[in-house]
Amino acid sequence: MKFLERFLNNMDKTLSQGPFKVFHPLFGAINTMLFTPGHGTTTGPHIRDAIDMKRFMGIVIFALIPSIMVGSYNVGAQAGVEGLFAAFMFGFLKLLPIIVVTYAVGLGWEMIFGHINGHDIHEGFLVTGILLPLTLPPTIPLWQVAVAVSFGTVIGKEVFGGTGMNLLNPALTARAFLFFTYPGNISGDGVWVALDGFTGATPLAAAAAAPGSAVAALNSAGFTLNNMFFGFTPGSVGETSTIAILIGAAILLITGVASWRIMLATLLGAYGMALIVQYFGGDAVGGMRTLPAHYHLVMGGFMFGAVFMTTDPVSAAGTNAGKWAYGILIGVMVILIRVFNPAYPEGMMLAILFGNVFSPLIDHFVVQANIKRRLNYGK
Repeated sequence: MKFLERFLNNMDKTLSQGPFKVFHPLFGAINTMLFTPGHGTTTGPHIRDAIDMKRFMGIVIFALIPSIMVGSYNVGAQAGVEGLFAAFMFGFLKLLPIIVVTYAVGLGWEMIFGHINGHDIHEGFLVTGILLPLTLPPTIPLWQVAVAVSFGTVIGKEVFGGTGMNLLNPALTARAFLFFTYPGNISGDGVWVALDGFTGATPLAAAAAAPGSAVAALNSAGFTLNNMFFGFTPGSVGETSTIAILIGAAILLITGVASWRIMLATLLGAYGMALIVQYFGGDAVGGMRTLPAHYHLVMGGFMFGAVFMTTDPVSAAGTNAGKWAYGILIGVMVILIRVFNPAYPEGMMLAILFGNVFSPLIDHFVVQANIKRRLNYGK
């Protein structure tokens, strides 16, 4: 290890100047991934901790492994591939090119901005580069992935100053760009699992189109509650398996990487709003308004968003009270979008982006309330 460390230090000096200087940000990112950097921050805040940003992001990637594995298998299973390993490899080989393109294009933009601004590649893209492919259908054209990654990285993050300064979640910004520019390749009944001639509607689409009971429509389409919980239904690669996502959530909570307040608040907001909609919407209307509250939690990208997207430490609220308000806002919004917008039965992506926009305002009101309370203390 000492030999490798000396070799990398020599390479650092070589790449810091001369014609290969453009590659120094990429080298710096790899070097600090392998070894603790021998320098400190130049601006505040200065926090001493046993874990740095890259290792923080590494835990998130580790927590995503169950979703990657189950999602890859499900893609193969939906395509009719028999055998556990064969189905997994079929789906993983569909997912791998999307991941490669995402990282190649995203890290390319990070390297360009790192060279221009004179800093290493920001660590945030380690997670963005794996989150985005997991929110996409396996049939998405790779050139569209490249365009979306460029938009999410440049417009969603770098124009604000890079990691730690972005207002919106970069992965969701890229996905929103795809949804509104190329909707035919990311939404609809057939795009999610159009593999080798097999197509199928997602559970949310089946529930939204139901003329009467949504549960009856789901059952008739073969979408049982158990299938949706374990992840054996059509959908984007990483979002179908609730059990795999919950395993990832446990890892994030045990390690202290993600906020339990945001997760719980999002669940409570969605569950409470779904109960209200079902009670007042009733059987007279049909469709999504008849869907039981607990069904919403296992359908579409709700659980994936609640665990991995809402808890983004940059775009989420930072105060403890603000985290409750932020999560509840997202939970309420996703149900309202699902129920009252038949053209977009998912809702989680737009709800999180809506919460991202309001998170600074939420924190502002919380801080101002604390200041006012302290000023009035003892009067």
